[in-house]
Amino acid sequence: MCVRMEITSVLFLFFSSLQLNILPSFGLLFDIDGVLVRGKTPIPAAKTAFQKLVNSQGQFFVPVVFVTNAGNCLRQKKADQLSHVLGVPISQDQVMMSHSPLRMFKRYHEKCVLVSGQGPLLDIAQDLGFCQPITIETLREKYPLLDVVDHDRRPKILQYPSAVELPKIEAVVLFGEPVRWETNLQLIIDVLLTSGYPGNPYHRENYPHIPVLACNMDLMWVAEAQSPRFGHGTFMVCLENIYKKITGKDLKYEALMGKPSELTYQYAEYLIRAQAAERQWKQPIQTLYAVGDNLMTDVYGANLYNRYLEDKNSRKGSKTQIQAKVAGGRRPATLFQDDEIDNSWESELASSAAIRCRSVLVCTGVYNPHTEVLSDTRETITETVFHGHRDFRFDPGLVEPDHIVPDVDAAVDLIFQLENFAPS
Repeated sequence: MCVRMEITSVLFLFFSSLQLNILPSFGLLFDIDGVLVRGKTPIPAAKTAFQKLVNSQGQFFVPVVFVTNAGNCLRQKKADQLSHVLGVPISQDQVMMSHSPLRMFKRYHEKCVLVSGQGPLLDIAQDLGFCQPITIETLREKYPLLDVVDHDRRPKILQYPSAVELPKIEAVVLFGEPVRWETNLQLIIDVLLTSGYPGNPYHRENYPHIPVLACNMDLMWVAEAQSPRFGHGTFMVCLENIYKKITGKDLKYEALMGKPSELTYQYAEYLIRAQAAERQWKQPIQTLYAVGDNLMTDVYGANLYNRYLEDKNSRKGSKTQIQAKVAGGRRPATLFQDDEIDNSWESELASSAAIRCRSVLVCTGVYNPHTEVLSDTRETITETVFHGHRDFRFDPGLVEPDHIVPDVDAAVDLIFQLENFAPS
């Protein structure tokens, strides 16, 4: 009888331990602006949420990656900012900027590329692997006759191009919104219409133009102001429309990255897996939770990646292809291992173990809980309604979040409950 009772007790303890998971089989992807901060102001729920995610030594209980569409600084600076805001140590390996996937585009690393944006652009480009980046400001100095919108910045004395010619520009990389939009728009158009020789006359027959790689498609983002502010997506709308107005043809992108592109989520999952491996968590990461405040980027991107995972897992054994949505949403550009993305990187991305990606929407940023999502697909969707990028078609199903919560603290509580997770 005593032996039977002892066995029963052991079995009870064993099955009780199965009820709560102490090792994670999921990873967390956090947006930053509108979820953790508004501009430079921390959102109160953020620090509370992250106290639940780390132990007394500051180690995370689950793999966490911060996926931001910002691109105006290096990962380490963003990690330092997050550490200060959240009160927990964040490493640069947990930070994914909109431009982070450019590390994989080794085909362009040896080429002379024009970079547009703000912040330490040369440092960012070189950190990503680019060996010959040129800034808009350098281009403007070499060709002082090109930038003439601002009368006060026109050359006082008529200057001609320097005798020292710049190398041919072979690609344009758009990191984020610049400060002087008119200068960047003018000089990028000059580069595209001269096949990389901006001092030359336009040659409109050169189409398609040299490659353009763009990061961060956010039309708007949230800071301290009561209404959203222009994002890099707005700058891209200007560039696309100017190019089309001049040439009659569509501006084409070699790659689009940053949320909501699938490539961004593939890279984020790779970082999640790397964290789990470093912590020697043997359990595969099967579920990703993407926490964000923007229907058109965070929710759309997470749901789009979930579709990708469902499709990939339904055809296990077939060659996985990496896709970036381009060309007006009418065709996918498949990046093969001998094309833009380096062979070793494609293998890393193709080894995805995730089964699903769940979208969690918070109400502390862009999303207004009092505005309903359009669900009538028969209704004409115009650009004033769909704030996503031109090359992503509006699909009502992709902007319906799996969960809506008040803030990031409630998001963490919900995820732990859904996963039956109890940190040890």
